[in-house]
Amino acid sequence: MWVSKASGSTPAFIAAAAAVVVWAALGPIFNFSSEWQLVINTGTTIITFLMVFVIQRAQNKESVALHLKLNELVASYELASNRLVSVEDLTEEELNVLQKYYRKLAEMSKHAENLQESHSIEEAESWHAKKSGDKKERRSKNKNNDSQLSEHTISS
Repeated sequence: MWVSKASGSTPAFIAAAAAVVVWAALGPIFNFSSEWQLVINTGTTIITFLMVFVIQRAQNKESVALHLKLNELVASYELASNRLVSVEDLTEEELNVLQKYYRKLAEMSKHAENLQESHSIEEAESWHAKKSGDKKERRSKNKNNDSQLSEHTISS
């Protein structure tokens, strides 16, 4: 929007500074009266009021553009979770759930041996279950082997 660009430009700052200098220079002429003070107070109040909306509109536009760029990155990376596409539209409760998810993922990654390793919680839990299952399976095999060995020893 041209208003936000123009209002944030160097010429706009120079114009505002010049207006303040002119106002201050006119103070002695108007005997620093209440009307003289009212001019600057009213002018700055009106400009501030309008600029709030200009700034907010510029921030909204930039925020939408940033979210679109991030959505494109998430959508284009095949290993990324599509849960994050348009995450800005989720409720606060849904965002809290996702935040817990990523905290858990961060905690799991602290224990990773490879710093380059990346995974989702589902993958990490799957690997954990597989590892736990493998350990149980090995224990079970060891127990079977031990019992077979015991039976063999007893029968001998």
